[in-house]
Amino acid sequence: MKLHRLAASIAVFTLVLAGCDSSSAVSSELKTPAQKASYGIGLSMGKNLSEEGMDDLDSQAVALGIEDALKKRDQRINDDDLMEAFSFLQARAQERMSALNDETKQAGAAYLVENAKRDEVLTTDSGLQYEVLKKAEGAKPAVTDVVSVHYQGTLIDGSVFDSSIERGQPVEFPVGGVIPGWVEGLQLMSVGEKYKFYIPSDLAYGAQSPTPAIPANSALVFEVELLAIAGQPETEQVEQVEQVEQVEQVEQVEEDASEPAEIIEE
Repeated sequence: MKLHRLAASIAVFTLVLAGCDSSSAVSSELKTPAQKASYGIGLSMGKNLSEEGMDDLDSQAVALGIEDALKKRDQRINDDDLMEAFSFLQARAQERMSALNDETKQAGAAYLVENAKRDEVLTTDSGLQYEVLKKAEGAKPAVTDVVSVHYQGTLIDGSVFDSSIERGQPVEFPVGGVIPGWVEGLQLMSVGEKYKFYIPSDLAYGAQSPTPAIPANSALVFEVELLAIAGQPETEQVEQVEQVEQVEQVEQVEEDASEPAEIIEE
């Protein structure tokens, strides 16, 4: 966690509280706009600090610091001691996050080992695991194609972090513009098929945490339905075209059979 992020959070909090009277600042009632805004900023600041591994800060000491600043009292701790304390908390938060990241990676690896033992799960050379939920005979996308998909993403504990299905709106994107596990998995699929991807962390977001809902080093699970490839007809349209072609072929055969045979003279 960056020290200036904590300082900036408190500075914004102080500016908002400075516009409130003293009773609003200390009241536990959340009725006025100022009280609600003050609570919202405190809530946001607390969430951010907790996500950074600083979830054991003394909230009363934080409030005391804000109150001293607002009332222009002398600070109770000198700047050198404050910087030393900040550095300690930063180092401790980094140690905690590193330990948590290691635990997440180990849990994901153990999950994938067990998952690979299931007969319906296939594993590629890269380590991507996938399961075919619905078969189809559509076209397969290339890495340069743009595809339309429905998907739902979960952590290995089943927690949903993203879902186009819940939003009720398919998503379009270039095959080559997503995480490596998706790039590889999509090219295995045919239009109309539905797969389940089990993606190791190094084929997902690795040591990065793209959102608070996805911890760093997470193995991810996606259910993906490939709806269409941009510029190509969807599965239902292909089937309709094939049916029309088959009917036309049958009609042509019947027409040919009804015509008299030609006599070839030697």
